[in-house]
Amino acid sequence: MLGFVARQRRGRVAVGPVSKPQRLGGASKARRRALVGACALAACTLDAARASAEASTLDPAVGWNYGEIETPRAAAMGGALRAYSNSVSALFLNPANMASARIYHLGALAQIWPEASRQSYGGGAVDSIVSSTRLAGGFGGVWTLQDPDGIDRQATDLRFALAMPFSDQFSLGVGGRYLWLKQNGLGPLGDSLASGGLRDENIVRGFAFDAGATLKPTEYFAISLVGNNLNNPGHGFQPSSVGGGLGIGTSDITIEGDVVSDFTTWDKTTVRAMGGLELLLADKFALRGGYRYDDGAKSHAVSVGAGYIDRAFAAEAAVRRVVSDPAATAIFFGFTYHLESTGLTPSPDGF
Repeated sequence: MLGFVARQRRGRVAVGPVSKPQRLGGASKARRRALVGACALAACTLDAARASAEASTLDPAVGWNYGEIETPRAAAMGGALRAYSNSVSALFLNPANMASARIYHLGALAQIWPEASRQSYGGGAVDSIVSSTRLAGGFGGVWTLQDPDGIDRQATDLRFALAMPFSDQFSLGVGGRYLWLKQNGLGPLGDSLASGGLRDENIVRGFAFDAGATLKPTEYFAISLVGNNLNNPGHGFQPSSVGGGLGIGTSDITIEGDVVSDFTTWDKTTVRAMGGLELLLADKFALRGGYRYDDGAKSHAVSVGAGYIDRAFAAEAAVRRVVSDPAATAIFFGFTYHLESTGLTPSPDGF
């Protein structure tokens, strides 16, 4: 698998696409590069935030994106990353995969949805090094502003998760999410379930629980099963769903297909099917592409993305375009700092 992928060599795991770890000697250079990347991300998101908004004509349920938090890597692959996610992507997609590599990563995220007049900013941290029991943990979240001149929705979505690898082939993870949502207007559909959300309520505050499992029967094949919002909050802001993924991954290529059944968002059970491809070139440059079909919205979307990855940090971007009517675009930015590369954490080799 790629991205912030761990490679296993004789029972030990080395993080990143390099042959040998560097210690404190590269720490100052890594910090400078991390600062430059963070500033670039901040500039992009600040420009987007300054843009004047108009009331969105997009179905609010589509603009909400089912409450999913996607990293640029996941978005570029059409969302098909439940089997081969890792780092901050695993925190949001499949908590079991946080234990797939010995890492300590800090990530920042930004998402811009022009047609939905939506902006989301946040990040996360994942640590699978500090614990002597191989237990991995992560926390993060995003703040979202959707259609301020129409539906006027603001949300804070916080996530936390734990994962335990029971062997090199099998891991389990559990997670929780807290959603605090305020809505002060109605969207283009009027007082519908999609536009109005919970009837006679303007604020949603609630917990929900996720769980995931990943099995790797061979070195190059992974199977995952993930459940989201399993306590069934009963509304489309935190839809109950069950999904899974099948993937093939090597050090240079990852191919995955996922299917998710959504039991809450629409008036019947609907399916989202997605597939993605990732290539790693010159051990540092990631190229990605994906496709996603949404049965509920009857939409088709294609996505592309790219990233630069080294031991110290990763900078990534992705674009998704709904090519069916109504068309919509989503733009994703991400920056991840690999704290274990500085020597400030225990060595990943002590697995």
